[in-house]
Amino acid sequence: MEQRKDFLVRGTAWEGKIRVFAARTTKLVDELQRRHGTLPTATAALGRTATAGAIMGAMLKGEEKLTIQVKGEGPMGQIVVDANAHGEVRGYTDNPLVLLPSNAQGKLDVAGAVGHSGYIHITKDLGLKEPYRGSVPIVSGELGEDFTYYFAVSEQTPSAVGLGVLVDEDGRVIHAGGFIVQLMPGLTDAEITKLEKALSAMPPVTALLDQGETPEGLLKWVVGDDVVIHESLDLRFQCKCSRERVEQTLISMGESELQQTIEEEGKAEVVCHFCNEAYQFNRTELEQLLDQAKPKPIH
Repeated sequence: MEQRKDFLVRGTAWEGKIRVFAARTTKLVDELQRRHGTLPTATAALGRTATAGAIMGAMLKGEEKLTIQVKGEGPMGQIVVDANAHGEVRGYTDNPLVLLPSNAQGKLDVAGAVGHSGYIHITKDLGLKEPYRGSVPIVSGELGEDFTYYFAVSEQTPSAVGLGVLVDEDGRVIHAGGFIVQLMPGLTDAEITKLEKALSAMPPVTALLDQGETPEGLLKWVVGDDVVIHESLDLRFQCKCSRERVEQTLISMGESELQQTIEEEGKAEVVCHFCNEAYQFNRTELEQLLDQAKPKPIH
């Protein structure tokens, strides 16, 4: 079955008193699984983080971008996701081969993989002299609750975050997606109660996607039919690495280290963390880079 494209919708509800975002990220998460060979529990943890990153990227403007680092004490180690305002996302985890038994609910044990303590760090490059940095402790390891906590504490924006990844027996991604709903000033206590009830009665994100719900449909489960969609944004995996960038990295190692690599190895392989692309350099190519690394005489 041909998967439909990944996209995100953003809008408002309840006369502008709620900001809403929802995304389908199935192809993006499947691409991450394929590139990194993640096992199901790791796929779910990386996929939830990538979905949160895609939605948070849509909150940016122009050339702004952000990096999410999830550093829990679980066996996953670090999860890193980069995203920008153009719907481009990439990510990796230190340990893609984490596979744990299902949790008490019979679901993938994401919290066990991530860990129940640690930190989430968010760095936003907003084009200013210094990037914005926010950090919060991990509160559950399930990630949806952890990002909810991040928005409340670090950005002072009460939010509800739902994230989900469903994999098949072979470990491939069937569905992935999520939503972020943010409360703006002006909501009454009765409206907040209504929202809380809707969220607690809502089926899991992946169950709704499995029933054919669209991102817009996910939002209607939370806020009802009063959703005004302002924009739709296509989402995709996109890495910024290139052979030219890797060459510059090798040159920046310096003359002595490059010389040592040539003498001891006679070749080099550089693998990009984010996309697992391997760049090969033979002796001749390394010698050419060594020439560029040598200090230039001043005339």
